[in-house]
Amino acid sequence: MVVGWIRGHYETQKAALRGLWANKRQLAFQALNLAMICFSALMIWKGIMFLTHSESPVVVVLSGSMEPAFQRGDILFLSNLDAPVEVGEIVVFKVAGRDIPIVHRVLRVHERGLVTRESAPPPVSPLSMVAAVVPANDTAGSVVFLTKGDNNAIDDRNLYAPGQLWLRRTEILGVARASLPYVGMVTILLNDYPILKFVLVGLMGLFVLTSKEG
Repeated sequence: MVVGWIRGHYETQKAALRGLWANKRQLAFQALNLAMICFSALMIWKGIMFLTHSESPVVVVLSGSMEPAFQRGDILFLSNLDAPVEVGEIVVFKVAGRDIPIVHRVLRVHERGLVTRESAPPPVSPLSMVAAVVPANDTAGSVVFLTKGDNNAIDDRNLYAPGQLWLRRTEILGVARASLPYVGMVTILLNDYPILKFVLVGLMGLFVLTSKEG
């Protein structure tokens, strides 16, 4: 029954596409509709980026490092306004050499020139003993951060750029303000199986081109 429905739908779309190809004026009109949909989506995305001050206002959790707070496949909505980032907030950051943003919690906040009990790293290893050193290109008074996944045993220094011990504010894409559970699993599937991207985009384009105006 399902196979019959798919076959019938395929034949319908095939016939509609042939008719569209024969009518060049209708083809141009539908192609314009498709372009307007893409342009509108792009403008909405740019508008959200402007309002949130974030280059990635919506991200998908790709791993289980933040469980149980967030699960793999959850969608996060970010804001990157000028409000200070506090300890305990969940941020999305991107460091040099890594293409995929990381979603982790702020473990410590440190201001250069001011070492407090909260900002000083725990002396559990030689690396931690020198961790209060802030990169030379950071000015006095600048605030830097140390992050960690809730489900990870250690902090994120092994995820930062080589030799980097603290996360700069400019590397934070935004603070998580809201979430939708598991909605992003579609994105994960598309990343795991790239061929599905082309199939999905092709089908969406086909449906738009062959749709009938009311």
